[in-house]
Amino acid sequence: MIKKKKLKILIIHGPNLNLLGGRETSVYGKTTLKEIDALLKKKGKELGVEVRSVQSNSEGELVEKIQSAGKKFDGVVMNPAAYTHTSVALRDAVGAVSIPVVEVHLSNIYQREDFRHHSFIAPVARGQICGFGVNSYLLGLEAVIKLVMA
Repeated sequence: MIKKKKLKILIIHGPNLNLLGGRETSVYGKTTLKEIDALLKKKGKELGVEVRSVQSNSEGELVEKIQSAGKKFDGVVMNPAAYTHTSVALRDAVGAVSIPVVEVHLSNIYQREDFRHHSFIAPVARGQICGFGVNSYLLGLEAVIKLVMA
């Protein structure tokens, strides 16, 4: 009997997301990062996948997480946060890995300030989900699983 491999999905949270729950709650809501991670783990369990989460405020550390994810995980859900609009390094890291990456945002970045309308990540991500609050992450998890299984 062949044992089916359990999919592994990495959730990457970018800068300042460690402050969720207390930071600009009118934009990001009152859900904490710990609560988001718990919801993602629960959803992953329901879907039969392993979900791990990491958060960093450091661009270099995020690049390293993306690069190493290509060797250890089947897909990535990433909220690059403010680096969405500034980081060629994150864009290049996403473009360099062969696993699917889905970009997510709690808020609708296209309804916010003009500088938030451009994403360096979107052209190299397999898809982008934004504006659904915590559900952006849950939809991103479902999407990346479907991409991996396709």
